[in-house]
Amino acid sequence: MSEPVTYAGAGVDTEAGDRAVELMKQWVARTRRPEVVGALGGFAGLFDASALKTYRRPLLATSTDGVGTKVQIAQRLDIHHTIGFDLVGMVVDDIVVAGAEPLFMTDYIACGRVVPERIADVVRGIAEACVAAGCALTGGETAEHPGLLGPDEYDVAGAVTGVVEADDVLGPERVREGDVLVAMASSGLHSNGYSLVRRVLDVAGWALDRHVDELGRTVGEELLEPTRVYAQDVLDLVRAGRDDGIDVHALSHVTGGGLAANLARVLPRGLEAVVDRSTWTPAPVFALVRRLGQVPLADLERTLNLGVGMVAVVSASSADAAVRRLEARGLPAWVLGTVRTHDAADDSGDLTQGAKGVDGGAVRMLGTQQV
Repeated sequence: MSEPVTYAGAGVDTEAGDRAVELMKQWVARTRRPEVVGALGGFAGLFDASALKTYRRPLLATSTDGVGTKVQIAQRLDIHHTIGFDLVGMVVDDIVVAGAEPLFMTDYIACGRVVPERIADVVRGIAEACVAAGCALTGGETAEHPGLLGPDEYDVAGAVTGVVEADDVLGPERVREGDVLVAMASSGLHSNGYSLVRRVLDVAGWALDRHVDELGRTVGEELLEPTRVYAQDVLDLVRAGRDDGIDVHALSHVTGGGLAANLARVLPRGLEAVVDRSTWTPAPVFALVRRLGQVPLADLERTLNLGVGMVAVVSASSADAAVRRLEARGLPAWVLGTVRTHDAADDSGDLTQGAKGVDGGAVRMLGTQQV
C-alpha cells in the first residue's frame, strides 16, 4: 500500500505560513493609521472611510504592480527586505501623480516554499516603505506554489488605494505653455529595466559580488538599492507648497519606458516638453550599464530612468520655489526643461509622442547626456 498523500507531502507547509505571519506582525503594526479597523489575520482588511465625508467629491485612486525581475537579484544574494520597499514605491507613487493621498495597501507574495524569515523580511520592507509613504498595510496573502516556482523563488505584487478631491486632480488638462519641468532625482535603477541590466552583466561575465570603485560598493549592492518613495515629498509640494505660491499642474512617475514616454503621458495634445539632457549627470551605474553592454543611448533612455524618478510640471513663477522646497526635504531637484507649443516641423533632438497608449503631448530630448 502506498503512503497517504498529504498537503505537506505535496510541498505546502501551512505551519510555516503561520510562523511567517507571526514574524511579520511587528512590521505591519508600524504602518497602522487611525482609520484601520481590526487586526492582521482577517479575511479582509478594513479601513474606516468616514473621513472621506469631509471631501466635496472624493475620488478613489488605485494602482497595482510588482517589481519585475529585480527579485532574481534579491534571491541570488539572499537579501529580501529591499524588494518590499521597491514594491511600495512602484504602486504608491503611481497614484500620487494624480495628487492622491495613499491610504492603504495590500500585498501578494507567491513562493515555491515558505521560509518564514524570508517572507517576514519582504513584508518588513513593504511596511517600512508604507511608513515612509504614510499609508497603512492592511493585509495581504502569501501563497506557496511548489512545482510552479523553485523552493527559493518568489514573486511579489501589491495594490494601493488613495483619495483625492475631484477639484484637485492633477493631469494634462492643467498643463500650459510656458510651464517648467522640475526633476526629482532617482535613488538608482529603481525597479525597471532589470532584464536589460542582468543581460548586460551576464554578457560581461560580472558577478554580483564584484566590487566596483566607481560605484563605491559591489554590483549586487548597487542593484538592490531600494526605489525612492516620493509620496510625502510630492504631497508636501502639492499641498503645503501652495502657501509658498507653488502651483503644480501635473506629475510624472518615471518607470518602465523611461523619462520621455512617461512624461508624454501627462501632457495635452498640442504641447511638447523640451528636456535638456545637459541639466543633469546620471549616477555612475547608468554609465556602467551602457559601457559594459555597449547599449545605444536611445535604448538606454527607453528602458532606464537615467537618474530622474519623478517630474513635476509647475507654473514658471513657482519653479525655483519648488526646487528649494524639495531640496529642503533632502530630495535633489533641478529645472529639467520647459513646456511649449508643439512644432511638427521642428526636427531637432529626439521626439516621443503618443507613448504608453496615450494620445497626448510630446517630449523632445535635446542636448547630449553625460552617460
